[in-house]
Amino acid sequence: MKQSFKTWLAFWTTSWIITTLGLMVWLSFGTHMKIAVIGGILTIAIADAFSDALWVHISEESDKKNKTKEIRESTFATFIAKFLVALTFAIPVLIFESLVTSTIVSAVWGLLLLSILSWYIAKRQKENIWYGIFEHVWIAGIVIIVTYFVGIFISNTFGG
Repeated sequence: MKQSFKTWLAFWTTSWIITTLGLMVWLSFGTHMKIAVIGGILTIAIADAFSDALWVHISEESDKKNKTKEIRESTFATFIAKFLVALTFAIPVLIFESLVTSTIVSAVWGLLLLSILSWYIAKRQKENIWYGIFEHVWIAGIVIIVTYFVGIFISNTFGG
């Protein structure tokens, strides 16, 4: 696997996890409505996946070395990967009765994915694995906490 692809995969996967979790936590505690959370996840799965895929497509087109087939493959792979990663966060919302429980399960799932990715990166770079995991999970934790409080604020201020 090329180093540029590994870098791309690590960046986008991290972005997808944190973006989806942030929106999910905000909607869960801002609206307290499953339909809003499912709608938000589906919006991320579709709109953000298309946005990221288009960004990759344009980026690949700007490199004259890339062939049309490679550009299409990169674009399609980006869309499918983002779409599928985002949809995994909807599964707990569909399974569990409680929105709080499903949000916690999704947060644990996202942090687990992020931990696995961090472990892989730290191992490949021969760095301290626990520090790498802690650093990335800490940042995701900040996003979760901030979006939780933003959701509470929105709910209290606007009656969601």
